[in-house]
Amino acid sequence: MAQYFQIHATHPQLRLIRLAAEILRGGGLIAYPTDSCYALGCQVGDSKALERLRRVRRLDEKHHLTLMCRDLSEIAAYAIVGNAQYRLLKAATPGSYTFILRATRELPRRLLHPKRKTIGVRVPSHAVAHALLAQLNEPMLSATLLLPGDSRPLSDAAEIRARLEHELDLVIDSGSCGVVPTTVVDLTGTEPLVLRKGRGSLEALGVVA
Repeated sequence: MAQYFQIHATHPQLRLIRLAAEILRGGGLIAYPTDSCYALGCQVGDSKALERLRRVRRLDEKHHLTLMCRDLSEIAAYAIVGNAQYRLLKAATPGSYTFILRATRELPRRLLHPKRKTIGVRVPSHAVAHALLAQLNEPMLSATLLLPGDSRPLSDAAEIRARLEHELDLVIDSGSCGVVPTTVVDLTGTEPLVLRKGRGSLEALGVVA
């Protein structure tokens, strides 16, 4: 049964953040708040936790997962970032954007799109997500908490616990953070390509859909 932590949305309690990080290091799958909506998260290198995440979301290997990173330097350790891409990333991070980039060899193949060898990356601006990443000292593998059959992501932590209490190890309640997912931009081509218009503003990127 999932543990349930109430963590302040703007001033997260360090004791609870440390406990949440320990749950992740122990192979846990968690629900946590971001600056776009609630998400599922697990350790990057934990194959069993990854299988659980895919099972909850019913995702196949072709679905892009997201690396939640602390900053641009962490993104650059796992994804190939050229000068033009760097400028766009710098303008948009932290924020409600997911960028598709070609992965470096640092990432396990099971995390990548099987044909394109790409990965989604993002730097969230939510204080709880940022504190958790800082405590982990590494990226977190993540996916929007949109359950099969639902038309929009879950936004209420109590409902998340009620529906997934036997599937998760922890639910972090920091209040509602909305139901609009990130804007997704593919940066693998010569020009940015908007794959999904979400919460992040396209005007801020100088990109048109």
